[in-house]
Amino acid sequence: MTNQTPTKNTNAFFAMAGISFAVSLLALMFAILYLDADPWAKAFLAIGTLFLTTSAFTLAKCVRDNQESQSVVHRLDQARVDRLLAEHDPFRAVS
Repeated sequence: MTNQTPTKNTNAFFAMAGISFAVSLLALMFAILYLDADPWAKAFLAIGTLFLTTSAFTLAKCVRDNQESQSVVHRLDQARVDRLLAEHDPFRAVS
C-alpha cells in the first residue's frame, strides 16, 4: 500500500494566483471605465464582469469541495481495507 500525501500549494503560487487575479480584474475594470461607449453599455459590461467573477469563485469552490469529499471517502475506504488486512489471519482455523 502506498501512502499518498495530499499536495499543497506553496505560498508563492498562492500569491501569484491572487496577484494575477487582481491585476486582470483591475485591467478589465479600467478598460470598461475608459471605453468609448454609452454609460448603459459600460454598466452592462461591469455587471457581466462581476457576475463572471462571482460565478468563477463559486465554480472553484464546488470543484474543491468535490475533490475533498472524494479524497476523504478514499481515505476511509483505504483505512477499512488496512484494518481488514491487519485483522486477517490466514492460519486461523475455520470454524
